[in-house]
Amino acid sequence: MPSDRPRLVIKYGGSTISGADDIAKITKYLSEISHHYKLVVVCSAMGETTNHLLKLSSSMETGERQEIIKILHDIIDYHRTTSDNLKDTIITDHTISQNLDESLDQTFDELQVLVDGLILLSEETPRSRDYLVSFGERFSTLLMASALQSMGVDTVPLSGKEAGILTDSRFGKSKPLMDTTKLRVSKNLNEHIDKGVVPVLGGYTAADQHGRITTFGRGGSDYTATIIAACIDADQVWLMGEMDGMMTADPYIVPEAQTLQKISYSEAREMSMFGEREIHPRTFEPVLDRGIPLRIRSATNTKNSGTLIVPSHMVDNTIKCVSMIRDSGLIDMQGFGMAASPGTAAAIFGTLAAPGISVMMISQNPSESSISIVLKNQDLHKAVNVLEMEHLGKKIKNLNVTTNVAVVSLIGLGLRGTVGTASRVFNTVSNKDVNVIMITQGSSEINLSFVIKNSDVKTVVQALHAEFHLTDL
Repeated sequence: MPSDRPRLVIKYGGSTISGADDIAKITKYLSEISHHYKLVVVCSAMGETTNHLLKLSSSMETGERQEIIKILHDIIDYHRTTSDNLKDTIITDHTISQNLDESLDQTFDELQVLVDGLILLSEETPRSRDYLVSFGERFSTLLMASALQSMGVDTVPLSGKEAGILTDSRFGKSKPLMDTTKLRVSKNLNEHIDKGVVPVLGGYTAADQHGRITTFGRGGSDYTATIIAACIDADQVWLMGEMDGMMTADPYIVPEAQTLQKISYSEAREMSMFGEREIHPRTFEPVLDRGIPLRIRSATNTKNSGTLIVPSHMVDNTIKCVSMIRDSGLIDMQGFGMAASPGTAAAIFGTLAAPGISVMMISQNPSESSISIVLKNQDLHKAVNVLEMEHLGKKIKNLNVTTNVAVVSLIGLGLRGTVGTASRVFNTVSNKDVNVIMITQGSSEINLSFVIKNSDVKTVVQALHAEFHLTDL
C-alpha cells in the first residue's frame, strides 16, 4: 500500500446509516477506497436518533416519565438491534463482537444514568441537552468502527472531544477555537493516521475548555468534517448524503433538475442557506481558508462523482440554481417615528436576537418608515410577541403579519454584474400572474431573493428553471 496516499475526510449523514444494511454497504466501500486514501471517517447519529434525543430532552421539563422511558428504550433497542444485525452478517470475529457489546453497554448505562438524573432534576438546560444528544454520534461511531474493523481495516472510534476539537461554551451553537483545535487534532489524529489506523469520529459534538460536551447545531457533522480536514491538511473532503450532489432545483419540483458538476464555495454556502441541502452555515469556512476541495456526493450512487466545490476563480460565471424555503412568515413594521431615528433597526433586531430568533431576509424603504423581515414559521409567533411588547405603540405604529410565504432565490456567480437578470426574473414571475411580496439582493451579488405565497412556489421555480436554461448546465 503506497505511503503517499492523499488524505480524505469522508462524512456520512444520519439518513445514510439508518440500519445494519446501510452500514455494511458503506464499510465495504470504505475498505475498498482505504487502499487509495488515508481516511478519516466522520459519522452523524443514525437515522432519526438526534430528533429522538432532542424530544427526550424536551420531555424532561414536562415530567412525562412514561414518555421519557419509552423514548429511551426505543433508542437503546434501535442501536442494539442494529448491532445484532451486524453481528449476524459482517461482524463475525468474536473479539470485535465482544468489544462492541461491551462498549455499547457502557454507553447505554451512561445514558441511562444521565436520564435518571435529569428526571430527578426535572429540568432541561442547553448544557444537559448537548450532553444528551451527543450519545447519538457515540453509538453510530462504535457501530461504524466495529463494522469497518470487520472488513480488515484498523480503526479507532473517537468523539469530537477525544479528537481534540475545542470550542467556546455556547451550548447548542458552539464555535471552534481553531488555533488550539488544530494543534490538538493534528497531534491526536496524525498519531493514528501515520500508523495506518482509520479514525472514526462522531460529528456534531466537541468540548469546551472545561471538558463539557458542546454541539455545533444542525448540520454540525459537516462542520466537524471540514474542521478536521483543515487540522490535518486533508487533500479532499467528501460529504456523503442521499442526493448525487447540489442540484439546479429541487427534483421533486423540477423533475429535469440536474446535478451541478462544479460550484464555488460562495455559491454552495448560498444554496445551503436557501434549502438546496441542509449544511451547517459555517461548514465552508475551514476549507475555504486553505483551498481544500470539497465534494457533495451520494452514499449509495458512488459511481457519480457528485458536485465539486472550489474557489470562485475556478468556476464558470453562470447562474447555478433556483432554490426556495417554504413555510416562512413575513412581518412588516411601519411607523413615522422610525424615520430618521438612529438605532431603531438595531433595537428591533436586538429584541429578536435576545430569544434566539434568526432573521432570513430584511428590507427597508429609503424613507426609513418601514422595515420588513422574513423568518421561519416556527419563530413567527415568538417574534410577534416580543416585538409587540417592546416596540408596538412606540416607534412602531403598525405591525402586519403574512403567513405561509416562501422565499425563492436565484443563485450563481452569473448574477454578479450581469445586466438584465432581474428584469428576466420578474418578467417570468409576472407572466405566471404571481405577486411578489418582497425583494432583496445580498451584498455578495450572487443571490437574488424574493417572497411569494407558498402556493405559487412550484409554478415560479419551474418557470425560472426553464427561463435560465438550467437543464443545460
